Amino acid sequence: MEERWSTEHVLSLAPDPASLKAAGKLSGPGPWSATGTGRGALWGLCKGSGSTPYRTAVELGTPAYKCSCPSRKFPCKHALGLLLLWAAGPEAVADGAAPPDWVEEWLDGRGRAAADRAAKQQAKAAEADPEAARRRAEKRAARVAGGARELRLRLADGVRRGLADPLPAGAWEEVAARMVDAQAPGLASRVRVLAEAPQDELLEEYAMLHLLAGAYGRIDTLPEALAATVRTRVGFTTDAADLLAGPTVRDRWHVLGSRDTADDRLTTRRVWLHGAKTGRHALLLAFGRPGQAPDLALPTGRLLEAELAYHPGARPLRAVLGTRYGGPEPAPAAAPAGLSPAGALAGYGAAVAEDPWLDGWPTVLADVVPVRTPEGWQLTDGAHSLPVRRGALPEAALWRLAAVSAGHPVTLFGECGHHGFTPVTAWDAEHRPVPLG
Repeated sequence: MEERWSTEHVLSLAPDPASLKAAGKLSGPGPWSATGTGRGALWGLCKGSGSTPYRTAVELGTPAYKCSCPSRKFPCKHALGLLLLWAAGPEAVADGAAPPDWVEEWLDGRGRAAADRAAKQQAKAAEADPEAARRRAEKRAARVAGGARELRLRLADGVRRGLADPLPAGAWEEVAARMVDAQAPGLASRVRVLAEAPQDELLEEYAMLHLLAGAYGRIDTLPEALAATVRTRVGFTTDAADLLAGPTVRDRWHVLGSRDTADDRLTTRRVWLHGAKTGRHALLLAFGRPGQAPDLALPTGRLLEAELAYHPGARPLRAVLGTRYGGPEPAPAAAPAGLSPAGALAGYGAAVAEDPWLDGWPTVLADVVPVRTPEGWQLTDGAHSLPVRRGALPEAALWRLAAVSAGHPVTLFGECGHHGFTPVTAWDAEHRPVPLG
């Protein structure tokens, strides 16, 4: 029997608000027939405008979606509607049913495709030329070093000119393009921040970017862990398969929260976990093209037993999800343990001492009250306060947090950084997680 998802989990999968609105009209039993769940999948037939109903199926583990409708959005409104119907309770969708032939064929095809991909990756690894890979790595390292030197000169020119004298429109985008050409996308991203940074934060951004470019210039002299951090910040990546082939950490991971951000090119989903045994934090990233939700969806507040592999660094945080041992399970009926505002700042201080470019560190605050002041929102325990990061949440979300609190202390998860605290999830009086994004 498949454990039913929460409605909030289903809603997090929607690629856009229009799909969510359309799915709401399909969340009742009226348009559906021949629904069922089994073999890790959910399926049903949805009546549409034509004579033939749409065949809709969801593979719940990944998740993955199949629908005979012409929509190019993933998941489409039919898949979302079916998931909402299933999440509502067992009355509408039968558990433990045998999948129909068209669902069996799709699931078998996915299994064969996964096996083929694994075989191709093994063959590619076996055929790899270590000497050619070494030459490519050396060539890229030289290009990145050249880009870092150029960037330091550009920043020095800006300081000599004076930060109050803004560059012409598009000048920083030109510098960012130069960093992309130098195969340093991490530097390019931080350069783009300069074009939008408030005047009172500009010198700080200059300094941190100059520090990063300078650190790469002497990366061979840095401690191994710090050198790994610098490479990651500059834009070097490690394949997930390579990470999972190395040491992994198995734990029962508490899903503390998730948040999506989107631009014209892709949607980025961040999912934060905390290990029940190890006490380690982890950040999972997933990406989706426009019109497609990221394929990673873990319900906030649940526990997942799984193996994670961390990206190397002085303060490892980003990880990739490996083998899962079952699906997400209900967490204990209590909010997670947390820190005071003073303890949260001390924790961030310890983290940023190891990774100077860290903007925030995942933190659970315990027994804080959100308060709106003339200077902005504050999170206080009566003795100390943390400001809510400016622009971290829409005003409506902050008022939602105040409503959850109702003037009483709450448990709150988010990121603690030098600009303040970014709330992600609150736990209400009944210890239920309330997403704030």
